[in-house]
Amino acid sequence: MRTAANRVATLALAALAATCAPASPPLLAYDAAAHAEDVEAWRQWRHAELTKPDGWLSLSGLYWLPPGTYRFGSDQESDLVYTRDGVPAHLGTFEVTTERVTFEPDESLEIMVGDAPLAETLIFDSAWRDQEGVSVPELVLEELRWYVIVREDHLALRVKDAISPRVVDFAGMPNFELAADWRFDATFEAYDPPRIIKVPNVFGTLGDEESPGAVVFEHDGTEYRIDMWKDSGDPDNFFTAFGDASNGFSSYGAGRFVWVDAPDEFGRTVVDFNRAYNPPCALSPFATCPLPPMQNRLPIAIEAGEMAPEAPVELPAPPPAEG
Repeated sequence: MRTAANRVATLALAALAATCAPASPPLLAYDAAAHAEDVEAWRQWRHAELTKPDGWLSLSGLYWLPPGTYRFGSDQESDLVYTRDGVPAHLGTFEVTTERVTFEPDESLEIMVGDAPLAETLIFDSAWRDQEGVSVPELVLEELRWYVIVREDHLALRVKDAISPRVVDFAGMPNFELAADWRFDATFEAYDPPRIIKVPNVFGTLGDEESPGAVVFEHDGTEYRIDMWKDSGDPDNFFTAFGDASNGFSSYGAGRFVWVDAPDEFGRTVVDFNRAYNPPCALSPFATCPLPPMQNRLPIAIEAGEMAPEAPVELPAPPPAEG
């Protein structure tokens, strides 16, 4: 038979256990009006990013640079030809080795780097890749800009044109109707240590990306997960490429991208496919895009976010074969 002292002790232990138990996380709030406003703001931001002078729509040329000498300009006899009214016949000459690229501008032109005239002919050095805070200079002449990029140890010249037809004629990206059903409360499952995942690209090869974890969500009673990685120095969000069953039909055939906020203290986040967007290679034949890794190809049709562009573009030319 329990005594009064026993009952008091039991109640005290229960109270102590309740005090020590971890607090239940508050429910994630959802406001339909706020969600619609957020997605509309996202779409406006996306449009502004695409159409700015150096946005993805301005991407107008990709020229691979094996070692050699290359004349650059609108003259059809140039080694690297970029033609548009107003582009000089001869912009300058590149000297390329496996480690360095120099550019000697035509003496009649004033090429700018930032707010100052180009002062150095060296515009790429492989050693810069290991030096924090050192960036490849972007050369500018009026609406035209160009700089060296590295893709899988191949050097290439990337050209952007602020008044290219893709920028001037852009009428906006088609989007699916806003769908609350494609916004999910999700959890972030961290990988400790982070995993190296294989990410394909438009050239058909695989690259390594460090994945800090996966976002896990449930749709129609089935659990899905997508591995994330970083695409910038922003510590507050993650990036990924994903595929789904709508690809090649109502959405872009090669998959789409989406950003996800870093999780809260309870490991929760939100994945909103209404913010899914097309990769640059859907907009320009000169973009070099990652594609969804195999584990991120979902067997459901996610009809949310950006739709397939009305005018498909070709994939970029692959880098030159070795040897």
